[in-house]
Amino acid sequence: MTSALFQACKDLIDDAKAGCVDLVFKEVCLEILARAKQVLETKEFKALTDYASERMQEKTALPVDLVDWQ
Repeated sequence: MTSALFQACKDLIDDAKAGCVDLVFKEVCLEILARAKQVLETKEFKALTDYASERMQEKTALPVDLVDWQ
């Protein structure tokens, strides 16, 4: 069961990365991690924390339609 929760948390982090600007993404990650700590085993929580940290360090590329070319 916890491996399914672990994967669901990773999916939530990936979805947030794809749909949020960096500052909002970091806030969402902290919320996910706070809730995940309550349900994941220590080893899985550590792995999720490492995964979130890696994703936070990645730069988010702006979609072309959001860039003002004028």
